[in-house]
Amino acid sequence: MRRPKPPRARLPRLPRLPRTRDGRRRLVQALVAGCVLALLPATWMYTVTGDRLRTTADVPRTEVAVVFGAGLWDGEPSPYLAHRLDAAAGLYRAGRIRAVLVTGDNSRDDYDEPDAMRAYLTRHGVPGTRIVTDYAGFDTWDSCVRARKIFGVRRAVLISQAFHIRRAVALCDAAGVASWGVGVQDKHDVTWYYGGTREVFAAGKAALDVLFRPDPRFLGPKEPGVARALADGR
Repeated sequence: MRRPKPPRARLPRLPRLPRTRDGRRRLVQALVAGCVLALLPATWMYTVTGDRLRTTADVPRTEVAVVFGAGLWDGEPSPYLAHRLDAAAGLYRAGRIRAVLVTGDNSRDDYDEPDAMRAYLTRHGVPGTRIVTDYAGFDTWDSCVRARKIFGVRRAVLISQAFHIRRAVALCDAAGVASWGVGVQDKHDVTWYYGGTREVFAAGKAALDVLFRPDPRFLGPKEPGVARALADGR
């Protein structure tokens, strides 16, 4: 006696394309509209930051630089983060900034971006008294809002990778920090392409942050660290 064959799994049906010319035209119009809406936040970012990007050689002299976290490898700054910190140290040695606010993630006991960033800067010639740590910079918006509301920063040079710097400038401007951005260059590896692709989607969140202005995940009391760093050595 033959065993009955198990029923074949049914494949999901693919959506059918419209059969009429009008239907196909409406589909194309919907796809174009979707693409335009998806690119609007990125277009907004490029518009509001068009003249705010500089290099380490021509960025205006500003009292404070803000360096955003970019991950740790075995407790040390990742190569991308190290390049950001190198740029900040170079600006300090050149006398173009007087203090550095390092902002990153310290949400776990075993992960401390700000202190790793501080240690790296001190090894590269920036005095510890000129470095201020923000342990609750969980994303770019949080870092910008905290720079203004907690640390009292009104003007700053922002340092990040080129694919991220426009978003940082747009968000910090919206948070009340007049900003110029320095985008450090890196080789175009997998991480670079991932970061560039991610920015297309992150631009949408940035637009929502500017529109609704949510409070950071952690705000807390005001801190005098930046004022003390600027007062040091006067």
